[in-house]
Amino acid sequence: MVAPTPVSALLHAVVVVKVGVFCTARVMLSVFGVNLLDILGLGTFTAYLASFTIITASVVALTKNNLKMRLAYSTVSQLSYIILGVAMLTPNSITGGLIHITNHAFAKITLFFCAGAIFVATRKKDISEMGGVGWRMPFTMVAFGLASLSMIGVPPVSGFVTKWYLALGTLDVHNMILLTVILVSSLLNAGYFVPVFFTSFFGKPLPGDTTDGRFLEGSPLIMFMVIPLFLTALGSVVFGVYPDFFINIINLMLGR
Repeated sequence: MVAPTPVSALLHAVVVVKVGVFCTARVMLSVFGVNLLDILGLGTFTAYLASFTIITASVVALTKNNLKMRLAYSTVSQLSYIILGVAMLTPNSITGGLIHITNHAFAKITLFFCAGAIFVATRKKDISEMGGVGWRMPFTMVAFGLASLSMIGVPPVSGFVTKWYLALGTLDVHNMILLTVILVSSLLNAGYFVPVFFTSFFGKPLPGDTTDGRFLEGSPLIMFMVIPLFLTALGSVVFGVYPDFFINIINLMLGR
């Protein structure tokens, strides 16, 4: 997390981590196959392993005051949803897991861009220092809020589509433990994202804050940072309302 924000966003939202889960999903579905994984019982074992990762990483994220560090542990948790969906080995769960590759990408790149914009404008990295930032950077924090809703799984943002299909997958396999994991992890997601948004609008600025009361999104530098992050946040909403494009691609991959 010492990397510049565009690099952090690229690594955590698009490139390196997504290559890992994509390759893992591809090996599970194409090399082993659903039937063999089911016969060997490896699907259930992998699902429980992913569930442990989801909960553990979410709990660790709750303890982090540094915004980028909190987002990094969120990535660990969110990527495990993809493996969980594939490991349940049902059409609904696999759809939920694979569509989360794109849903997470739009939301997480928004969140990292927001963290970068906040740092450039205010030089603040820690959540406890961000009191009042929302009033000075409203577009940035609204975008952060939309992306957070996607991570939590609130409609109509795209993350809801992911968790809907994952929940259907748990019902398909009649596994209440995995359904509980999805529900509890969503509460944990809210636990580490909502305070950031709440602090930015309702927290008190630190004494001596030189940016107190100033609108910070009017300068050309910040404006050119805010426009991309707001567009990616809107992308999360669009793909939440109209998820059919990616779902149709997944159905073609699954031969449905």
